[in-house]
Amino acid sequence: MTINDIYKRLDTISPFELQESWDNSGLQIGSRDDEVKQIVLSIDLDNELIDSSDAGTLFIVHHPLIFGKLTALDFDTYPSNLIQKMIVKNQKLIAMHTNFDQTHLNRYVAEAVLGLTATSVETFIIYAQLEGTFDQVCDKVQTDLGLEQLKVIQGKQNIQTIALCTGSGASLIPEVKADLFLTGDIKYHDAMMAKSLNLAMIDIGHFESEHHFTHALKQELRDWPISVIISNSKNPFSYI
Repeated sequence: MTINDIYKRLDTISPFELQESWDNSGLQIGSRDDEVKQIVLSIDLDNELIDSSDAGTLFIVHHPLIFGKLTALDFDTYPSNLIQKMIVKNQKLIAMHTNFDQTHLNRYVAEAVLGLTATSVETFIIYAQLEGTFDQVCDKVQTDLGLEQLKVIQGKQNIQTIALCTGSGASLIPEVKADLFLTGDIKYHDAMMAKSLNLAMIDIGHFESEHHFTHALKQELRDWPISVIISNSKNPFSYI
């Protein structure tokens, strides 16, 4: 398969045109005519993954490696240092970010990971019913997502409706119409806003909520005539 073949198939699964205007999903490194014998799926790209993967590998990642303006290839800086290694090994890169969030990832985490049934979808927000006390819901979320610790904002104590956005969704707080909002990267002023709205929140982590990207996409590629490998993605943070 060529990168062009793969790109077209990915575009039917999750159209790249759905990405946000600030995003940079799509082909980032490589030529559309390049032949590909192996695909590796990962949430991110790092030195270890590049070094451990074969020459000619196509990486399909969630987070774009090239974000914003890249004005120089200074190989002593990020991301140029990774790009240099990839070019030497003839490796390629496609990112599927906010387009895949909308079409697959948020629903996958809600349904396949948390075992909920989505009742509605509003762009990046998935809504579901889950009745229980705040503490009960916290226990379920921590167990299902394998969270080492919980950072929460207490609001309503009796939960009936849940909203979920993987990654960093706190900017959506004013739009949420639920008792509890699950998202990652919640900041201090986000918490203050949520408390003023009596909106309970659980910080489900950026990596912890989005590393499921690989499994969600692998489902869609299961009948492809090419080797598709899920990498062992690692959280850049450690908890001590």
